[in-house]
Amino acid sequence: MLERYLSVAGIACHTLKGGYMKTFLSVLILVLGPVLLLPPPVHADTLTCLVCHSAMKGKLKTEKGSFIEVNVDEERFSKSVHGMIGCTTCHKTFKENPHETPRGEVSQELTDLAGRISSKAEVDPIAYAACSECHGDIYKAVSESVHGINIMMKKQSDGAFCLDCHGSPHYIMPAKNRESPVNRWNVVATCSECHEKETIAKKYNLGTQIVEKYYDSFHGKKYKLGHPDVPTCVNCHGAHDIKKWDDPASPVSWERRIETCGKCHPGANKHFVASITHKPIGKDNPIPYYGEKMLIILTISVFIFIVSHVCLDAFTEIRDRVLRKNKEKSHDK
Repeated sequence: MLERYLSVAGIACHTLKGGYMKTFLSVLILVLGPVLLLPPPVHADTLTCLVCHSAMKGKLKTEKGSFIEVNVDEERFSKSVHGMIGCTTCHKTFKENPHETPRGEVSQELTDLAGRISSKAEVDPIAYAACSECHGDIYKAVSESVHGINIMMKKQSDGAFCLDCHGSPHYIMPAKNRESPVNRWNVVATCSECHEKETIAKKYNLGTQIVEKYYDSFHGKKYKLGHPDVPTCVNCHGAHDIKKWDDPASPVSWERRIETCGKCHPGANKHFVASITHKPIGKDNPIPYYGEKMLIILTISVFIFIVSHVCLDAFTEIRDRVLRKNKEKSHDK
């Protein structure tokens, strides 16, 4: 619609001359100015839902005991990547009438997929599975990743899936936007929400302090300083298709680590890549762990030796002086 107005305005500009041109342009600015300043439009069907959901507050408890956030911020939603998508595009079981029981027609393929991710999406698995209709290739990559297998095959609820990384589906922003959880300046903190949890680390034998060791590394220090080209989690491990590190297909497996590091470090070899690790200095990383212990013992021993030597030397000096004085007194007598 806006494009049609602009094309008409262009024709008028070529036709009108002199004072008429100035008058026409003034009217055009007054009419289109407010329209251009408005936030991005929202899908027509969505407006019906937002009449209530933009005003509702709090959470609603379902029959299964789960809690649903019922409020949707209209302004934030309109600015998101889904702002022009109708609610029922994802919430397929719902109809325009909110008082009807959700029972819309859903394809068998989508129903099967919803069943595979039911451990993760307790409230509306159909809506969660609907991501695959627009993001088919990405969804396939996720399903074959270590995160997707954990959810779809092993039926674990603590695996990372779309919304764990991208945030609420109503407010998802492009990755280049600084507000996005997967923006390069936020993605490390996003990954740490799971990888810094001790329960998850123990359950999946991931090791502890993974993110802390990244921050302690040369990459992490440059990242905290704001270097624009420093690698983050996704540059080395991938994003949607993350594999376990010992999977030959993983970018950080021993088979591909030289290739991965070589993207930033031309000439990287097996000795170079062997030094890169998230392992903390602990019993699961014995060489630096016991090396540090021995260095501490050696340092303490040296200090004890020096202090003992100084004390003994001082004692000897004091003793000699006392004995010398006693001998001199005896000689004088």
